[in-house]
Amino acid sequence: MTTKTVGEVLVDLLEANGVDVVFGIPGVHTVELYRGLAASKIRHITPRHEQGAGFMADGYARVSGKPGVALVITGPGLTNTITAMAQARQDSVPMLVISGVNKRDSLGHGRGLLHELPDQHGMMKTLALYSHTLLNPADLPLVVERAFAVLLSGRPGPVHIEIPTDVMAKPIETGSFKPAVATRPRADAETLQRAAILCTNASRPVILAGGGAVTAEDEIRDLAERIGAPVVTTVNARGMLAGHPLRVPASPSLKAVRRLLSDADLVIAFGTEFGPTDYDINVDGGFPRLKSLIRVDIDAAQLARTPQMGLSVFSSAKTAAAGMLGFLEGHKPIGNGNQRAEAARKGSWGELTAKMQAEVGVIDAIWRTLPRAIIVGDSTQAVYAGNYYCDAPRARSWFNAATGYGALGFAPPAAVGAALADPAAPIVCLVGDGGLQFSLSEIGSAVDADARVIFLVWNNNGYQEIENYMIEAGITPEGVKPSAPDFIAIGTAYGVPSERLADVRDLPEALERAAGRKGPSLVEIHQTKTAGATA
Repeated sequence: MTTKTVGEVLVDLLEANGVDVVFGIPGVHTVELYRGLAASKIRHITPRHEQGAGFMADGYARVSGKPGVALVITGPGLTNTITAMAQARQDSVPMLVISGVNKRDSLGHGRGLLHELPDQHGMMKTLALYSHTLLNPADLPLVVERAFAVLLSGRPGPVHIEIPTDVMAKPIETGSFKPAVATRPRADAETLQRAAILCTNASRPVILAGGGAVTAEDEIRDLAERIGAPVVTTVNARGMLAGHPLRVPASPSLKAVRRLLSDADLVIAFGTEFGPTDYDINVDGGFPRLKSLIRVDIDAAQLARTPQMGLSVFSSAKTAAAGMLGFLEGHKPIGNGNQRAEAARKGSWGELTAKMQAEVGVIDAIWRTLPRAIIVGDSTQAVYAGNYYCDAPRARSWFNAATGYGALGFAPPAAVGAALADPAAPIVCLVGDGGLQFSLSEIGSAVDADARVIFLVWNNNGYQEIENYMIEAGITPEGVKPSAPDFIAIGTAYGVPSERLADVRDLPEALERAAGRKGPSLVEIHQTKTAGATA
């Protein structure tokens, strides 16, 4: 056995668990954790703000399917990261945040040390799925193993490890480390057989697929075909069953989708929490009471929440769908699922306003031009429209922060993380002028990382969605016109090729130019300066 410092062994443990990139800003409270980083295979990316580190880790995780890792200092570094952790918690994204904390004998004493919080660990316990303070240096391998086991075994979310500054340089024994083992719940055969019997008796089944179903696409497609069930995908599942006649890439908040569900004699929900940002966007309380519901979830707590169900299945989506299929050999669909799915698609599209259809048209134009593109969205009008209806070409090619926690400024750093997870795919960061100003400096991070990100700026001179909402509510708009900078000048200042479209019809050519470059580019669609802009 040889010895290394805690910081050096931490790097070894991250490598053993498949980590190839970390996002962070070094400081005096974390430098010892960087001791072994330069000699490792792990790439370090420096954002301009710790919130950006968290959002980069989020984007990386959503595209790669692996946990994203952020490395931040104690105090302000960690509190800056909390917003990104909250977004990850709401959207079930695996994120490991490793922070410093002040030396052990100072904890809880309130001595006014640099970066001191009254109770940093107590604060993080309210947000993280698991938070641990490393008081004993020798416990590091076990703590990291548990952190990854939590990230990989249940419903994903943020996990936090804090290491006191006086522990980071302590020597500990090192050796060969094995990756943590995932232990996902698996439903018993009797439960899966009961679910299969319900399927055989259904003439109008429907499947709901949430973000937790993405890894089960093949099994869910096979199940849908076996029982003739349209598959309605929530925002984080868009792109599942791309091009399939059973797909319904529309929000359950739309009337046509609700009619489909109301008429169903069986609904099977895989990996979805039935949250209002998917199921009641308009806050009208109109989601129907389901006649018969099978709910499959990896989180037992979700199964105890509404809506009420006929059968709960505590399992990953993949194993549950595969298990149900095993009991459906030879079964033939009773009804015509393809026709019901087509009616739901047409009805959903018809509910969109002309403005929203035009905005979805811009999204479709991106994928027609760049079929391999991944669109990372912020809270902006085109993204809102896409969340209502967006026929993505594959899973993990459409995600944004306009669901769940709804953090502005998510898209620019998350797009950088996505680009590092899939360097071959052009990443389109669809962001408004307001949201981009939350994380404008992360354009520089994209330059440093040589990330292939196309910043597509939807500039409507303010927070137009909020302004419209205030007007509709009879409130005189106030605070909704923050001045936007000249984004072309800012992009150019960072050395990023930048252009403003004269006409929306010029978008395909601009995207092709941008995708042909090695690093980032910026394209602006301006409400008054771009012909055909509708936002």
